[in-house]
Amino acid sequence: MAEVIIKKGEGRSFKAGGLWIYDNEIDGINGRFENGDIVDVLDFDGYFLGKGFININSKITVRIMTRKKDTNIDREFIDRLVKIAVQYRVDTVDMSSCRLIFGEADGFPGLVVDKFSDVLVVESLALGIDRMKLDIIDSLKSELAVRGMDIRGVYERSDSKIRLKEGMERVKGFIGVPFDTKVEITENGVKYIVNVEDGQKTGFFLDQKYNRAAVARLCKGADVLDCFTHTGSFALNAAMGGAEYVLGVDASELGIEQARENAELNDVSHITDFVCRDVFELLPELVEEGRLFDVVILDPPAFTKSRNSVKNAVKGYREINIKGMKLVKDGGYLATCSCSHFMEQELFAKTIAEAARSAHKRLKQVEFRTQSPDHPILWAADESYYLKFYIFQVCEEH
Repeated sequence: MAEVIIKKGEGRSFKAGGLWIYDNEIDGINGRFENGDIVDVLDFDGYFLGKGFININSKITVRIMTRKKDTNIDREFIDRLVKIAVQYRVDTVDMSSCRLIFGEADGFPGLVVDKFSDVLVVESLALGIDRMKLDIIDSLKSELAVRGMDIRGVYERSDSKIRLKEGMERVKGFIGVPFDTKVEITENGVKYIVNVEDGQKTGFFLDQKYNRAAVARLCKGADVLDCFTHTGSFALNAAMGGAEYVLGVDASELGIEQARENAELNDVSHITDFVCRDVFELLPELVEEGRLFDVVILDPPAFTKSRNSVKNAVKGYREINIKGMKLVKDGGYLATCSCSHFMEQELFAKTIAEAARSAHKRLKQVEFRTQSPDHPILWAADESYYLKFYIFQVCEEH
């Protein structure tokens, strides 16, 4: 087994509990290896630090899988981690549809596996884990079957551009027997058709499951505006929660079409409208018209995917929240969030506070939430904490 030697004084985040070794932290590599192989990681003085898979094509050169020297990364190891991951979901979430594997947080760096009813959707973003994915999938299917959750099909959505940085091709298609890729799921009592083949990411955003339920509780008899509605998830939770009227907005025509289908599926088409518009263009028009809503929901895509673009992202979040607050009736509610890891909680809160001052509104925090527990936040692995979600009561300044 090849050995990766860390430079003296480097590897601080890894030594503090992280799971990544970056290319600029490596002093040298002893022995022969192929990209994707398991290697030992040693400190500058030869002290054993862990084992992980290597890829010199990637800025993240080694992704650690164990810190124990006598542990073999084999099928027995995979089965043990899978069992822990599944039991954790049994304990913490509704498993009818959930994220089963969340990368580093579950010990499988670079791998995501989502369960939509009786279908699994897999996204593999790192070469080493890509070699293991079939064993991991097989282990998951076996573990779920033991618990009475049989899986009828697996679809791979490893079509992210990130794979190119790992020296891998983008891959999309069935793993095993083909099936209808439009899968019906039920979440919080709301039905959806999830398009696992052509939907965003793995087809549906499971991380907002309980945040959607929290908003629905505020929507009885309300007029609701859901911005960046995607396939209508927040809008439909509002409608099923007793809203009088819901307007959902998204720039994706495909998303809007699916939202309308989902509204029909739940028999709420008569109280919902879905329009394909750029939210940044529509909100000023609604403000100009004097439109007001009891509840406004802002669930935008990540405005920043790197530290270099955080400053521009702040401007985007500030602008969208100013407009959102101006559309809330006095005493109504605003749900607002950021799904960017780089938009840290403190900065996001500061940005919302600045937006409130600019909009001349007072905010009363109802609650602060993060991603659903099936997307666990691994302390010391900052990248696993990305979703920040606030609900505020919005009041006029006295």
